[in-house]
Amino acid sequence: MGRKRKKLPVKFLNQRNEKSNPLRDVNYRELFEELNINEVKEEIRKVLRDSKDWWPADFGHYGPLFVRLAWHSAGTYRVKDGRRGANSGLIRLYPILDWPDNTNLDKALRLLWPVKRKFGEKISWGDLVILAGNVALEDMGFKTLGFAGGRVDTFYFEEDIYYQKELEVMAEEKRLKEEKPEELPTAASTMGLIYVNPEGPKGNPDPVESAKEIRESFRLMGMDDEETVALIAGGHSFGKCHGAGPISCLEEPPDEAPVEEAGFGWRNRCGTGKGPDAITSGFELTWTRTPVKWSLDFLRNLFAYDYELTKSPAGLYQWVAKDAPAEIPDAFDPNKKHKPMMLTTDLALKFDPVYREIALRFLENPEEFEKAFARAWFKLTHRDLGPLSRYIWKEKPDEVFPWQDPFPEPEGEPINSEDVKELKGKILKSGVPLRDYLYVAWSAASSYRDSDKRGGVNGGKIFLEPMKSWEVNEPETVEKVLKGLRKVKDEFNSESERKVSLSDLLVIAGNLAVEVAAKNAGFDVEIPFYPGRVDAEQDQIDVEFYKELEPKVDGFRNYLPQDTELFLPEELFLDKAQLLTLTPPEMVVLTGGLRVLGGNYGKSREGVLTDKEFTLTNDYFVNLLDPEVKWKAVDEEELHFIGFDRRTGEPKWRTTRFDLILAADTELRAVSEVYAFESFLERFVRDFVSAWSKVVNLDRFDLFWR
Repeated sequence: MGRKRKKLPVKFLNQRNEKSNPLRDVNYRELFEELNINEVKEEIRKVLRDSKDWWPADFGHYGPLFVRLAWHSAGTYRVKDGRRGANSGLIRLYPILDWPDNTNLDKALRLLWPVKRKFGEKISWGDLVILAGNVALEDMGFKTLGFAGGRVDTFYFEEDIYYQKELEVMAEEKRLKEEKPEELPTAASTMGLIYVNPEGPKGNPDPVESAKEIRESFRLMGMDDEETVALIAGGHSFGKCHGAGPISCLEEPPDEAPVEEAGFGWRNRCGTGKGPDAITSGFELTWTRTPVKWSLDFLRNLFAYDYELTKSPAGLYQWVAKDAPAEIPDAFDPNKKHKPMMLTTDLALKFDPVYREIALRFLENPEEFEKAFARAWFKLTHRDLGPLSRYIWKEKPDEVFPWQDPFPEPEGEPINSEDVKELKGKILKSGVPLRDYLYVAWSAASSYRDSDKRGGVNGGKIFLEPMKSWEVNEPETVEKVLKGLRKVKDEFNSESERKVSLSDLLVIAGNLAVEVAAKNAGFDVEIPFYPGRVDAEQDQIDVEFYKELEPKVDGFRNYLPQDTELFLPEELFLDKAQLLTLTPPEMVVLTGGLRVLGGNYGKSREGVLTDKEFTLTNDYFVNLLDPEVKWKAVDEEELHFIGFDRRTGEPKWRTTRFDLILAADTELRAVSEVYAFESFLERFVRDFVSAWSKVVNLDRFDLFWR
C-alpha cells in the first residue's frame, strides 16, 4: 500500500491568464510615470476631511482609517514565500477583504473610489492604498520617508499551496488552540488576523506572552525588534479601536452580504450601526489625546500609568489606566472624555525587556522615534514591491536600504553578440565542466520568486553569503564555477573596452551548456542573451532575508534530504514552479531536461533515466512512462524509488517522488506524455530552451518590467 497521496492542485499553475485582466493592454509603468502625483494627493486630502453620513469619520478625519487600510494591505506580506502584501491590490479582493481583521475596510475603499475613478488606470489600487496611507500620515503632521509606485493590480486572488493549507487549519478548530504549524509562512498567529490576537495569545491577556508572539509574527514579515516597536507605537499614535457593542451585531462580510449591499459588508444591526455605534475589532479605546495628530502620547501614556484589566462593551479584554485623568477625546461627542486605554499587545512593549528598552529610548528621543517609524513604515509599505529596479519613483527618499537589493550601476559599455561568442570560447577552455556551469546558473536563476520579485541571477548573489553556502547550491561547485568565471572575466575585461560581469558570464555559461547539449542531440540552438547584469558587494546583500529563501527540498534539482511534516514534497515542488511563474508544460519540460543534463543535486543519478552523456533528449519521459517498469519505494517515507523490469525483475532506474509525480498525477502525466512522443523530440528541445531562457531572465525588470 503506497503512501497516502492527494490530487496535486496543478490548476495553481494555470491562474495567470492574461485574458482575465481587463487592463492587459495597458502599459502601467508609462501611465504612472506621466501621472501628476500631487494632483492625486490633493484629491486624497479632500476625502480625508469630508465626513460622510453613511460612514462618519472618527474625530472628523479619515486619516487613521486610511493608515489602517494601508497597513493591513501591506502587512499581509511574509518573507518565507514573499506572497501577499500591498502589491496586486489584494486588499480589495476575497478572501483578504473578508478577513475578520479587515472588518469595515470596505468603507475605506469606497471612500477612495472617487479618487480611483478619476485617475483610473493611471494609478493601481495597490499604489493608491499605500499613497493614501502616506497622505493620511502627512495630513496628521507626520513626515513620511517617501513613496514609490509599481504595484500592478490583479483581478483575482491567486491560490497557492500554503493558502490551501491555511484553509485547512482554519477549518480545524482544534488547530487554533495549539501552536500554528511552523511550516506555514503566514505571520498571523491565528488565521484571519494580520498578526496576533490583541487580547493576548489565544485570548489570554498576558503582555509577556504576547510579546513572544509579536516577536515571532513580525520576524516572519521581516521586521526586527526596533522596527516592531516603532510600527506599533507609531501606528497606535493615531485613531481608535471600535467595539461599541457585541460582535454578534455584525452580519456577513462583503462577499457573503446580501446583493443589495452592493459590495458593502459587516452590516451592524445595533444602534445606528456606524459612528459611535461602530464595531470593528471589538475593542473600544483611544490611545492618545491627539488621535488625528502625530504626538508622543502613546509612549507617554504607556509608561506614565499602571493599567488594570477590563473588558470592552463587546466583551474583549483590554486595559484602562488607573488613577489617570479622563483627557482622551471622544470620537463623536465633544462633551465626553475617556481615560487612556491599551491593548494587551500594547503593554507587551512595556513588559518585554527588549521592547521596553527601545520604547523608553524612543520616548526620551522623539526625533529618533520619528525617524524609526518613518523607516519602518516605508519598509512595511514597500518591501513587497521588489528590488529598486521595479520602483517607479515619485517621492524618492535619500536613503537606500539593503532590503531593496541596491545593486551597483553597470561598469563600462555592455558586451555585444561578438563578445558573447568570444566569451563562450573562453568558457569552454576554462576547465570547468559544462554540467557545473549549468547547475550553478540554474541554482541562481531559480532562486527567483515572483511573489516579491526577489532572488534570481542579477547581482551575482549566488557567489555571496548566504546563497553560496546553501547545501542545495553545492558550495564546492559554486566556488569552482566562480574561480573559472573570474578568470574569464579578468582576461576579457583587461582586453576590451566593454565589460562583462560575473552574473552575465554565469548566464552565458549556462546558456552555452544548454546549447552544447542540444547540439549533442542533433539540434542547433542559440539562446537569446541580454547583457546588463551587475555584481553586488557582500554588504549590499540582505543576508537575513536571503536566509529565508533557502529551500528545504527542490524538485527541479531532485534535492530531497528530508521529509516535510506539513507538506508532501511534490506540493513544495509545485509551489516552487508557481513562484517561478511556470505553466504545467514549462514545469514538466524543465524537470525532464535538467535530469538528462545532470542537473541533480550532488550529481545523483536518481531520475536521470538516460544513458546518453550530456545530451538534451526526451529519454526521461520515454523511460518514466514505460509501462514495462514497476516502481517500488526503497524507504519508509516513500521518497526514493527503484524501477524494476516487469518481465525479468532486474532493476533499471532510480527516481524520487519528484519524478514519479509527473507520471502519477493525471494532469502532469498528460503533459509528460506529449514530450515522450517520438515525433516531438525537436519540440521538447525548443520548449526546454524557451523555458530555460524565461527563468534566467525573470529578474530582468530593466528589460521586462511587470
